Amino acid sequence: MYKHLFFDLDHTLWDFDRNSAECIAELFDTFRLADVGIPSSEEFSRHFIAINRKLWADYDKNLIEHSYIRQHRFPLVLRALGIDESAVQVDLNVEYLRLLPLKPHLLESAREILDYLQGRYILHIITNGFAEIQAVKMNSSEIAHYFTNVITSEKANAKKPDPLVFQYAMEISNATVSESLMIGDNYEADILGAKSVGMDTVFYNPQGMVVDDKSTYDVRHWNELIDIL
Repeated sequence: MYKHLFFDLDHTLWDFDRNSAECIAELFDTFRLADVGIPSSEEFSRHFIAINRKLWADYDKNLIEHSYIRQHRFPLVLRALGIDESAVQVDLNVEYLRLLPLKPHLLESAREILDYLQGRYILHIITNGFAEIQAVKMNSSEIAHYFTNVITSEKANAKKPDPLVFQYAMEISNATVSESLMIGDNYEADILGAKSVGMDTVFYNPQGMVVDDKSTYDVRHWNELIDIL
């Protein structure tokens, strides 16, 4: 039934939370952030993940630009921790962006499902992430070779959930709606966005989130995708 499978990257295949936590722990140790009052790398990471997710959600809704995320996420984290940002004598965001894409960790069974799908389907990525960062992530985690096209918001001049990014993805992939399947963890960006152009969808939903507008398929573990396909 399907020929082209379009995957989201972060939180769907690439384990953003684990990779990000490792980066935060390295920043905490390297720059001696305990000395400025941050209680632990775990607390630092917890605040960062919450604030970063909120900023990316605002970006998906066109409330802020990419540049705002880069400029403000660490100051917001420090503020949430009650730390004066002037006490940190390094650009944490620059160091974070240098370290993050070098991390290799994928979500459980992600590589196994890609091995299974390779050769059976034509695989692509659709991501709202920074193009240069996403490319390094895919190389570091050794998954770039699975994908024929990597569609970024810069290339499409639009970002999920805008229908234009999905239309662009199918155009450059020579795919039709009826033979395409979008797979992702972000209900609004991946699922509702793809549904807006008539694509079937797989909601990667390990937490069992309850939604009103159902996806075509809902999976909690990647092994379930094999049964669907």
